[in-house]
Amino acid sequence: MDELGDKVKLLDEAVRQYGKRGQAYAQAEHDYRVALAGKMLADRANGIPATIMGDICRGDRAIAKLKLERDIAEVVYKSANEAIQSYKLQIRVLESQIEREWKS
Repeated sequence: MDELGDKVKLLDEAVRQYGKRGQAYAQAEHDYRVALAGKMLADRANGIPATIMGDICRGDRAIAKLKLERDIAEVVYKSANEAIQSYKLQIRVLESQIEREWKS
């Protein structure tokens, strides 16, 4: 029963972290898209052809760094979801074991 309680506490913390990481991911996505749009507008004003603008803008060091940060935030966010799923499974296994012991 103590182990079950510990797993529930871990699940609660994972859910809290999932929300925080989701917010960080959303903010990173926002920052990347705003910077990319600004760079594209500036390059378009400088006469860069629209056909190659996306590649050139995404190759800019500052934009690429923001995209990297966004991708890292996404991985962290998804890993938090996987932790939640893992804790849920562990809790179900423990509940099944406890139920079998009480029936014996």
